Amino acid sequence: MIQTDVLVIGGGPSGLCAAQLLIESGFKVILVDRSPVLGGQLVKQTHKFFGSKEQHAKTRGFDIANLLIDPLLNHPDLEIWTGATVLGLYPDLVATINQNEQYHKIQAQAIVVASGASEKFLAFENNDLPGVYGAGAVQTLMNQYGVRPADKIVMVGSGNIGLIVSYQCLQAGIQVQAIVEAAPQIGGYKVHASKLARLGVPIYTQKTVKKAIGKDKVEACEIVSLDDQFKEIPGTSEVIETDGICISVGLSPSYQLLDMIDAKLGYVPELGGTIPLIDDNYMTSVNHVFACGDGVGIEEASAAMMEGYLTGLAVARHLNQPHPENEQLMKQYTNALNTLREGPFGYKTNVGIEKMKELIRRA
Repeated sequence: MIQTDVLVIGGGPSGLCAAQLLIESGFKVILVDRSPVLGGQLVKQTHKFFGSKEQHAKTRGFDIANLLIDPLLNHPDLEIWTGATVLGLYPDLVATINQNEQYHKIQAQAIVVASGASEKFLAFENNDLPGVYGAGAVQTLMNQYGVRPADKIVMVGSGNIGLIVSYQCLQAGIQVQAIVEAAPQIGGYKVHASKLARLGVPIYTQKTVKKAIGKDKVEACEIVSLDDQFKEIPGTSEVIETDGICISVGLSPSYQLLDMIDAKLGYVPELGGTIPLIDDNYMTSVNHVFACGDGVGIEEASAAMMEGYLTGLAVARHLNQPHPENEQLMKQYTNALNTLREGPFGYKTNVGIEKMKELIRRA
């Protein structure tokens, strides 16, 4: 059994930020991530971020990953385990981990679960044909491995991820045949949509993919129009020639490890679906177990970073060894997070947080 002060599960933006403030507070930390490299979704993001200088505005995602990782490398109080999959989490604060076909058990005084989210998929005929991808897979192939997944692609979903990945497809020489969105309006930032429209990419609302067409791989797709109840309108079928269909219809928080220790969960659609119920200090209903980032509500990576910092501070206070700049940093990161949640795109998150608080009160 390996003993440590704090175990951080997840090496994406939230987990990295939590780990940084924990080692600054004087704790021994083990950071585990199932990927071969740290950084989570940031390592595949080539676009520049919005926000403030503090949130790395005008910096590309993979460069932000390096900015978060570099201070952690070779730190005497931090062990980094990559390629390490957490198999189980237990109420006595033990995690079982498989790394390089070896089985390990780690016990900590506190655990931070920053496990991120998984892509939602879409049910339609022949959605298992080669050439049907999630947006994250397309980003990974193009931006991490330099592989062009298709010559032509239809993007399903107009949220920020769908819009950004569509632009990255164009940069990789892939023709974006269309972006189709089931809702009556575009889901992402208009600045992204406008850029694609100027480049000649058609964006259709109240449409969805009904069928992938092809024998051994995608050769075309059938799209249909939807009414206000999201039902197919007969006679609106249209076939688009394409060898790729990219699905970008949202993310689901990864709550499963916390479910293993009977942490209280709730369904909050505004935050992405089923989430762990956390208090104002990011602690779950299980004492000493904290959660942050997309695993507690889908937001931008900038918000995940701020939550990670705040969680690191909260864990340090919980273990009676607060960060030497606790008060100043608490104010700084809380203000930054509140700023990120202002405006039209933060409204949904704020509604979701209030719903989560109501679920906690009822529990």
